[in-house]
Parts: sequence; C-alpha cells; structure tokens
Amino acid sequence: MPANASANLSAAADKNTAPPLPEPLRVPVADSHTHLDMQSGTVEEGLAKAASVGVAAVVQVGCDQAGSRWAAETAAAHAHVHATVALHPNEAPRIVHGDPGGAGSRQGARMPGGDAALDEALAEIDRLAGLDQVKGVGETGLDNFRTGPDGKAAQERSFRAHIEIAKRHGKTLVIHDRDAHADVLRILKEEGAPERTVFHCYSGDAAMAEVCAREGYFMSFAGNVTFKNAQNLRDALAVAPLELVLVETDAPFLTPAPYRGRPNAPYLIPVTVRAMAVVRGIDEDALATALGANTARAFDY
Repeated sequence: MPANASANLSAAADKNTAPPLPEPLRVPVADSHTHLDMQSGTVEEGLAKAASVGVAAVVQVGCDQAGSRWAAETAAAHAHVHATVALHPNEAPRIVHGDPGGAGSRQGARMPGGDAALDEALAEIDRLAGLDQVKGVGETGLDNFRTGPDGKAAQERSFRAHIEIAKRHGKTLVIHDRDAHADVLRILKEEGAPERTVFHCYSGDAAMAEVCAREGYFMSFAGNVTFKNAQNLRDALAVAPLELVLVETDAPFLTPAPYRGRPNAPYLIPVTVRAMAVVRGIDEDALATALGANTARAFDY
C-alpha cells in the first residue's frame, strides 16, 4: 500500500471517530438544540455521556412528523429530555410537492402533495404541541440556502402556521434561519412573536444581534462559533445580552473546533462553552451559570 494511501485511510477513520470527552464543566448547562435520533448509540448512552461532563439536560428537536413524534415520546420517557416539534423549513415544500422522503411517505413513493397535505401535517404538529413534555414548536422558519423560489411560498405558510401554534399553546418558538434574516424578522413582526423565541444556531451578525436583543429573542450559539471563518458569530456573541444567550450542539452537525468534521453529540457542549467564555471575556463558571438558567427560562422547564 502506498504511504499516502495509508495516511488517507487514517484520516478517513479519524473523521468517523467520536472526539474524546472534554474536561467536565463545574456548573451544569443544557444543550438547547440536538437531534438524538440522528446520533449513534442509545439515548441512554448519549445522556449519560453528556451528564458525565456537566450537560444535565437536552432539548430534542423534531424536523418532521415522525421525528416530532419520536421527540415527544423520548421526552416523556426521560426527565432530562425536553421536546420540540415541527416541520423543518425544507420539509414543508417537500410535503406540498409530494416529493419522496417527505413526512409520512414510503421510500421512493410519491405523496399526494398540495396544500391539503401540508395542512394535515401541521395538524399533527398542533396536536403534539399540546403535550406537556413538548416545550417548543420548531425548528421552523426559512431556509433560502436549500430551498429554491418554487418552495418559498410553502416555507412561509408553514412558518406562519408554526408561529400561531406556538402562541396558542404557550410554547417556545425555535427558529431555523439560513440566509433569510430579513424575511424571518419581518414575518415575526407581522405575525407577532411568541413570548419566548429562540434563534437556533444563530447565524446573524452583531447588528442583527442588537435587533434580536431589542425584541427579547434568545440567541443560541453552536459549535460553528469556534470556526476560523465565523468572526461574525463571535462579534454577535460579544454584543448579545448575556441573559439572552444559549448554547447548543445541533448534533450530529457543527462539531466545534478542533474536532470539526467528526461526529457531534451533547457531551461536546463544554468545548463550545469554553470558546464562548473567551469571546465574552468572562469566567467559564459564570457563563455556564447564565446558560443553564437561560435555557430553563427559554423553554419554561
């Protein structure tokens, strides 16, 4: 085997290897946004690993009907799991267009599609949002990165419906905002935001953080705040009011540096917390204390 082939195999294996356990936090925090159903291992294993480093609770986020049902069932079975339910912004156009892979479809089968199909899916989210263990409605919002012009109407209709569901049930709204800052803020203003609104995986700049601060929106920072090319996120974190700052993994995605590209999981929250403390210029324990309290307040648990 050529030497470079051996090196390539080693690098590929490393990409699939879980990062090591970080030093535990002294003050417990919560992962405000994760996808346990997309991670390896059992829920019990993931929660135990997270708890061992000071991540005492997680918010399990639904992205379609099946995932939302799973989130609600998992939260009902585990005291330290809190659920949110929703149709992801990219799910809504798939449902309307009847694309394979949409909520409730069989592999390779086309769904009936249309507005009626979206209404049916939203009715299921509405039902789940009424459950006690469901603390939020999301992730919902707008995604101009993966959805083209033909999907925007479905995305916006779904987003507005989720806002209404969250307000009617008194639940937290969890927003997915990708390349859609102005439109997301506009729709929130037009519809009237729920009492508690969280910008998941905050992706705006410092100026947008000031807008969110004025509106009382929580800003949740993920592992990408540690990326070299993410100075805009660090600038936003620096000016965001401490009482509105959350931390998340969005696992298995957005693994923080120096483990970028490897599988993410809630136990890696301490890596991001420590990077955030440096940006804020405050003690790690002080930040963790604020993050723990903020997440409990944001999701009313």
